[in-house]
Amino acid sequence: MNQWEASNKQRRYASLGNPIVDPAEWLPSEILGKKFWIWNFSEREIREIELAASMVNSKNCNLLEISKDNFYLPTLSNGLSKIREEIIEGRGFALLRGLSADNMSVLEFATAFWGIGRHIGDPICQNTQGHMLGHVKDLDKDYSKVRGYMTNAHMAFHCDQSDIIALGCIHNAMKGGHHMICSSVALYNRMLEVDPDAVKLLGQNFFRSRQGEIPPGETLNWITQPVFGFKDGYFAARGVSAAIEKAQGLKGVPMLTKDQRSALQLFKEMAPQLATEIPFEHGDILLLCNHVILHSRTEFEDWPQRDRKRHLLRLWLTTNGARPVPNEISRWSNGIYTENTRFCVPLDAV
Repeated sequence: MNQWEASNKQRRYASLGNPIVDPAEWLPSEILGKKFWIWNFSEREIREIELAASMVNSKNCNLLEISKDNFYLPTLSNGLSKIREEIIEGRGFALLRGLSADNMSVLEFATAFWGIGRHIGDPICQNTQGHMLGHVKDLDKDYSKVRGYMTNAHMAFHCDQSDIIALGCIHNAMKGGHHMICSSVALYNRMLEVDPDAVKLLGQNFFRSRQGEIPPGETLNWITQPVFGFKDGYFAARGVSAAIEKAQGLKGVPMLTKDQRSALQLFKEMAPQLATEIPFEHGDILLLCNHVILHSRTEFEDWPQRDRKRHLLRLWLTTNGARPVPNEISRWSNGIYTENTRFCVPLDAV
């Protein structure tokens, strides 16, 4: 039975240094044990998804050719429209449940995942290799040299470089790998109560490493963004991720001040206190608005069998300006690519 409900909380005009009233503000106690944020696919909706995936695969469509128009979901499309609205303007996240990844090939699940994603937003590139479909999987890489999705390391609360992130679960880890989310609105308000000066500091720009992923026409290996930003009365946050620390030492990047480090540390300490775990089942699809939801992952240990390794599909989706976002954030939320990037949709991590 689907117990999904949209938020009925109203938003008020938001500005730095003042408490925020927003439907994306929630506490773990409001989420734990509740079902209103889970959309359980009905049998009819599952049949629609499977039929749409079968139709496009029978035509040998590349995933890049699949759109909202040709991934036809006559009943579910209305529901996905409501979910999209709730992610952008409401509580900021939703879990879609009911697909059976265990009974689908990777291609079948990837097709369903991509098709559903196309009803939420437009995919953008996730790295300089051109991956439009991403894979969160441990490739035995050194976290100090690569992005965290290629490792089994703990990842601090952060946001990805898109309006919305979609994660589709193929396999969970043998141990650990728990997915946590936190309302960045609730975090901002709590920090404002504890240390208003720290909040104001986080409203200033911080340097972040691009880790060599530099787009055409650019030369700098860093960007600047506030942790807490505002535009037209809307709030948007970036995480305090490893990218800030990795920028230290890059040419042109000043060292963090003591007060800046203290503000960042307070963010890191308080985010887990306001977080809740999302129980991922095989086939689940998690949708998050990066501007109001932070996510984290615990360190994990994989199964010894290669075909059981923890494996999530990932989409970065743009909503093409559906929600006002500060320019310092929006300009870096349009995908990662260089002049040599060629878009592709690999079916496994590479």
